[in-house]
Amino acid sequence: MIIKRYRALAYATCIGMFLVLLAGALVTNTESGRGCGTDWPLCNGKFVPAYTLESLIEYSHRLISGGVGLLVLATFIATLKWYRSYKEPIIYASGAGFFTVLQALLGAAAVIWPTSPAVLALHFGISIMAFMFTMLLVMWTGRMRRGEQADKPAAAIPVPVFYFTLAILVYSYFVIYLGAYIRHTDSSGGCIGWPLCNGEFVPDMVGATKFVFIHRVAAAILFILIAWLTVYVRRITGAHSAMSRTAMISFVLVVCQVFSGALLTKTISNEDWFVFTSILHNMIISFLFGILCDFLIRAWKWREGRNKA
Repeated sequence: MIIKRYRALAYATCIGMFLVLLAGALVTNTESGRGCGTDWPLCNGKFVPAYTLESLIEYSHRLISGGVGLLVLATFIATLKWYRSYKEPIIYASGAGFFTVLQALLGAAAVIWPTSPAVLALHFGISIMAFMFTMLLVMWTGRMRRGEQADKPAAAIPVPVFYFTLAILVYSYFVIYLGAYIRHTDSSGGCIGWPLCNGEFVPDMVGATKFVFIHRVAAAILFILIAWLTVYVRRITGAHSAMSRTAMISFVLVVCQVFSGALLTKTISNEDWFVFTSILHNMIISFLFGILCDFLIRAWKWREGRNKA
């Protein structure tokens, strides 16, 4: 049985972590990362910094991250108190705590010791991992509320589906990292126009164009892989099964991600709209990653041969 207070705490933590992602994306897209100089946790040597737009954005990100860190700690303690006999929530709460601390340390290091774009891009990847674990915890509470067997498919899931999904998940992390790297190197303008890049099907692979074009091709491959997974899962489990619905949600999200990437390209010359479309792009991929992780876990849980001796 799921305690209402615990479910509310899990939701609050997940929403808070999502706000951390948005605040971090805003810092990156407005180039406010140096808004507090090289001071941490203070901002330009002050607890309440002097007002500038950059310092306000950067310091707000820090405050949100600190508050969410406390929520993650509270969730971890509550999980140990009420659900220590369940393996899943312990793993999810522990994962959220680990990656929250890791992203805080990496964020502090990026402020105190200016780092390369490759390391800064990793910061976003770690933030997505922290959000993913809080999202998994929320979905677990919902599943337990409906009954642990409520989402069990009528037919067992073939083991290759698990490994194929795992491959997609690892590959999607590479696509996410590459996209973050492009933002931190200010390479977004490497491809003007969509779906063609600088008016060409295959552009000259030089400078920023190389990274943006590779990211586009990688995103197209991700779309094909998820579409393939969705069709196969719907065929073996039925169109109305929980697994099929999750796969379809993944497909819808990857379609939205592709079009948000196109929108990102269309708004690149408008700074105000570009900030908004960049954040939208980050939002969609964050949810897609979490949904894929949930699908992976259930593919393993309901795999063929699981209950054989």
